[in-house]
Amino acid sequence: MRVSISGFTFIRNGVQLAFPFEASIRSLLPLVDEFVVAVGHGSDDTLARVRAINDPKIRIIETLWNERMADRGFVYAQQKMIAQYSCTGDWAFYLEGDEVVHEGELAAIRASVERHHANPAVEALVFDYHHFYGSPDWISISPGWYRRECRLIRNTIRSYAPDGQYWLVTTDHKKGRNPRGALAGAHIYHYGWIRRNEEMQKKMDQVSKYWGTPAAQITYSRFDRRALKRFEGTHPLAVRKWLAEEAEPVLTIDPGYKPTPKENKYHFMRQIETLTGLDFSRKHFKLVA
Repeated sequence: MRVSISGFTFIRNGVQLAFPFEASIRSLLPLVDEFVVAVGHGSDDTLARVRAINDPKIRIIETLWNERMADRGFVYAQQKMIAQYSCTGDWAFYLEGDEVVHEGELAAIRASVERHHANPAVEALVFDYHHFYGSPDWISISPGWYRRECRLIRNTIRSYAPDGQYWLVTTDHKKGRNPRGALAGAHIYHYGWIRRNEEMQKKMDQVSKYWGTPAAQITYSRFDRRALKRFEGTHPLAVRKWLAEEAEPVLTIDPGYKPTPKENKYHFMRQIETLTGLDFSRKHFKLVA
C-alpha cells in the first residue's frame, strides 16, 4: 500500500507580513495527498489567496488566535497543532509560511519516506536548511542558525509542538523528547530573512508580542559578513515570482559594522567546526538511521 503524506501549515496576515506562503503551499502540493492550512482571522486577504490556489488537495481551517498568549511563541504551537491534528496521512509534512521545497528534490523526499516507513525507529525526517539572509544570493553558515530540522513526522505517534519550529514526542505520557530521525536527503529553502527590510520589521514587531519580549530592530546591512556564504544553487520555481517582487534584491554589508560579542562567539565556533568537523548548531532530533 502506498504511504500517504499530509502537508500542513498555519498562516495569518501573510500578505501584510510578506510571507511567500502561496509559493510555500504550491511547492509541496505535488508531493502530498492533502494539504491542511489553518488560516487565522486577520486584516488582509490571506484567506482569499489560499482559496485562490484552487487545488482539491487543500483543506482550510479558519481559526482565531489567542491574543493574550504571550508566552514563548505558544500561540504558534497552538495553530500548528490545529492543522497537524487535522491531518489524515501516515506522515505529516510541516512547512512554515516562509519555507519552500525544491521541485528537484520531491522525488528524493518521497523515496526517503518509502525507505524508512517500515522502520518504526525512524519517527521523523530531517532536512538540511538554506537560510537566506539579506537577499536571495546569500545564506547563513553560522552555528547560531539551526542547520537541520525535522519537517516530516509520523502521524501515528504522540507528538506536539512547544512552539512553531519543532516537535517533541511523548512515549510515557509525561516527558517529551526529541524525535528519532533520519536524513531526508533534501533541503528546506527558508526565505524569511530576505523579505524587504521594512516588512521584516513588521514581522518582528508581531512576533515579539507572542514571545513576551521587546521587538528586535532589524537592519540587514548590520550583520557579520563572516557568517555568510554566496548561494550557488537554484531557487525553487514556485518562489521565483515572489523573489523578483518581494525580496530584497541586494545585500550590502555596512563596512563600518563591528560584530557583536555573540557574533564573534559564533565565528570562533565556526572556526572550531572547520578544524574538527563538529557541528555546534542547535538540534531538535536524534539521528538513528
